[in-house]
Amino acid sequence: MSQVSSSDTVRLWRETRHLLWTTLPASLWIIIFLILPSLYLVSMAFMTNGAYGQPQLPLSLDAFRQLAGFGFLGWSPGNLYTLLRSLWQTVLSTAMVVVLAYPLAYYITTCREKLRPIMLLAVVVPSWTNQVIRAFGWMNLLAPDTWLSDVAAELGFIPEHLGLFPSAFAVTLGLIYNFLPFMVLPLYAAFEKLDVSLVEAARDLYASPVRAFFAAVFPQTLPGLLAGIVLVAIPAFGMYVIPELLGGGRSMMIGNLVAAQFAEGSNWPLGAAGSILMLIATLVGIVLLRRLGRRFGGGEEVVI
Repeated sequence: MSQVSSSDTVRLWRETRHLLWTTLPASLWIIIFLILPSLYLVSMAFMTNGAYGQPQLPLSLDAFRQLAGFGFLGWSPGNLYTLLRSLWQTVLSTAMVVVLAYPLAYYITTCREKLRPIMLLAVVVPSWTNQVIRAFGWMNLLAPDTWLSDVAAELGFIPEHLGLFPSAFAVTLGLIYNFLPFMVLPLYAAFEKLDVSLVEAARDLYASPVRAFFAAVFPQTLPGLLAGIVLVAIPAFGMYVIPELLGGGRSMMIGNLVAAQFAEGSNWPLGAAGSILMLIATLVGIVLLRRLGRRFGGGEEVVI
């Protein structure tokens, strides 16, 4: 009996050692590139701002007070406006991406099988180019005296000889263009698994197209929709390049606020506090989406 117990102990030790060796690279990767930088960022947010913007002791909550808008001259709503603008741009651009991606993903699914890879490639290829180059492309298209600006001026949206760039509209357009592929791909994967018999059953029961969509199509594509929202909303909320180039400094988002504190060396603790705010907002958004997925039928298939 003691011999059997000893062999089990040796086998358990070998399995444990094998598990440790196989998980060691991934564990080191997570510790070095995720946990340690996060701990450094959190500690930096609670330090005092030095004379040249560097974090230093003693510990304080000054960075969070400044993030809330409290400064030497009292309270200012500037940072609050930046946060609200970031949330609004994220919600608006994500909603517009969903509206565009749903019919596009469905259309690609209904195409002939040989055409589907080409259609998907046409959607994805623009995202392979550099984000700065794409932003400069939109700057040229939306600049003054271009045909898009002339049409907007004719319709009375902007004064004559002014361009659509820089503006909040240009930022929204850039976000939509940038993140459309990240919504189309998960929706296309969801449409490929669509049980068409449920849609036909809804139509046989004289359901209108809208009702058939929400009763038979939407629940089946909900996992893909939620996955797409995560892929679009999280990077859009912290976006830096597009608001910087297409907004022209007039549509600053939270990512620009954080980057300004680090790049110009003015206040690293404030930049770290802003980064923590972005992380908290991201975690809250993921939790809400996960609960919405379970509430509306996404179930355990919603991988977030």
